[in-house]
Amino acid sequence: MSTWAAGSDDNPGDHLPPHIRQITWFGERADFSHDGKKVLFLTKTFGDAMEIELATGHIRNLTAHYPHYGYTRALYLANGDILLSGPESFDPKRIGEARSQCWLYVLDKSLTKPAAPLGTKCSEGPAVSRKRMHIAWTHVAAEYPDEMSAGSSRMQEADIVYEEGRPKLVNQKLIVSSGDLPFKCTLETQNFRPPDEKELTFSAYGHQGTDVCGIDLVTKNVMNYSDSPGQYDEPEGIFPDGQYTLVECDKQNLKGSGYVDLWKLKLDGSHRYERLTYFSDSPGYKASNPVVSDDGRFIAFQMAKSREAAGVGHGIFIYDIERAGKQLKK
Repeated sequence: MSTWAAGSDDNPGDHLPPHIRQITWFGERADFSHDGKKVLFLTKTFGDAMEIELATGHIRNLTAHYPHYGYTRALYLANGDILLSGPESFDPKRIGEARSQCWLYVLDKSLTKPAAPLGTKCSEGPAVSRKRMHIAWTHVAAEYPDEMSAGSSRMQEADIVYEEGRPKLVNQKLIVSSGDLPFKCTLETQNFRPPDEKELTFSAYGHQGTDVCGIDLVTKNVMNYSDSPGQYDEPEGIFPDGQYTLVECDKQNLKGSGYVDLWKLKLDGSHRYERLTYFSDSPGYKASNPVVSDDGRFIAFQMAKSREAAGVGHGIFIYDIERAGKQLKK
């Protein structure tokens, strides 16, 4: 049941329930700092990385001190540095090409130098460990056509180490290639599953719509946690106990990725869902790109518009999980 009523032309940000508050009126792709006191986000797709202090609302630009072509992802690393993904060139008339040819960088938390390249491309979002200097990311054939078959994708993992103050990838290894799976899909890394991080959740784009899957990083066994034919299910943000993931899901309307809201999915194969937001009840809007704070108390997410490209956001919101629970009990 919805906790607020949306009119046919309403902006859902104008009538929020008590457990949701808006913290910015622009921006997208939020990420919580490890202490939960700040939220990292992008001004826009191919924009700057910003950081807002939740207690004061103070916002600072983290990437304004050097020239760049804009970023599509910004995520906190375990040591407080920031993993960035962005292109090495940008033509506004060829946005799709820039988005499909992004590279990974590390921005030093001192903000005294430009982001340092890691020497690998990254398709869509990387997965970042919250406990160790370890990441996973995806390649698609369009990025490496000389070594990957057309239409294929692969997920890899590696450690980040520093030599003379510069970051580099070591212990890099293949997790899985799309051709090795028992079903056809395009891969995208999402989250290392807490607490032991022996499993990686990933999006299986194009399989039964899109499904929430996980792969055991040791045995390579794959589990389909959503397994919902004809439904769009994309994992985005995992709870610190590892028992649930957030999902961008169209279960409420089955209209596709442009009409999703945030749902909570149990990662035990039971296919148990709980709906958390109702932004898609307002025509033209959706809620997307959620992350969970390390203490499990809050969710940061964005408001988005149905007809815009995936990831484009119009403000960052904070969802108070404990307060939401109290509202439901009333």
